[in-house]
Amino acid sequence: MTTRLGSLNEFCWMDLKTRDSAGTATFFSKTLGWRFAVDENDWRRATKVTIDGHLIGGVSDLANPVYPPETPAHIAYYLAVDNVDRRAEAATVNGARLVVPPFDAGDQGRMATLIDPVGAAFSLWQPHHFTGWTFPQHIAGAPHRMVLTCDQPDKARHFYRETIGAPLTCADFIAARGAGPSGPQWELTVDIDDLDSVVARAHDHDSAPWSEETGRRVVRLSSPEGLTFQVRRRER
Repeated sequence: MTTRLGSLNEFCWMDLKTRDSAGTATFFSKTLGWRFAVDENDWRRATKVTIDGHLIGGVSDLANPVYPPETPAHIAYYLAVDNVDRRAEAATVNGARLVVPPFDAGDQGRMATLIDPVGAAFSLWQPHHFTGWTFPQHIAGAPHRMVLTCDQPDKARHFYRETIGAPLTCADFIAARGAGPSGPQWELTVDIDDLDSVVARAHDHDSAPWSEETGRRVVRLSSPEGLTFQVRRRER
C-alpha cells in the first residue's frame, strides 16, 4: 500500500489558528480554491476546510479565551501515532519540550503538543473517532507533503524517526538558506495546476509569495496574517 499523508506515522490534519477568520477564508478560497464552512453536524459549530468536498483542515479563532492573548496566528499540524502518551515520552527523551501534556479531545482522539529539538512545533494525534483529513491522492489543491526547513535537518529527521519509530515518508527536511519563514516550522506543500495564477491571485490580496528553485519551482504563499504554505505545479 502506498504511504500517504494521513497514514499512521504521517501528518494527518491542520488547524489554521487565526485572529481573522473571515480574511483567512477569503484569502485561501481565492488563491487555492479551498472552501470554508461551519460544520452544522458539529456541536461546536467548528469551521472546516475542504477541497472539492474533501475534508483537509479546520479553523480556530484565537479570540477564544482558551488561547493566551499573545498567541500569534499559526498553523498547527498533527502527526498520527499509535499511542500519544508513549510517543510524547519518547519525544521528550529525544530532546523535545512538552507544551501541552496528553489529553483526550472528547471522543475524537488523544493529543499532545510539543516543540521539537530544532524549534518547530507539532502535535501528536492518536485517532479514536476522527482520523484526520480525507482526500484522494494527487487531487489539485489538497495536502501533498510536509516540509521542515531548519538549520539542522539531519537532527530533525533523526528525532522524528526515533520518536515515532519509523521514518516520515511524506516529509522533507531541508537546510535553511536565504529568505524564508521566521524560525523553524512545519509547512504544508500543496500541488496545484496553475502556479502562475495562484501567485497572481496572492498578489491581488497583498500577500508576499516567495520563490526558490529546488528542481521544481516552489512558491511560499503567505496570507496577510502570515500563515504560510508551499505550493508547486502538480505533476500529471
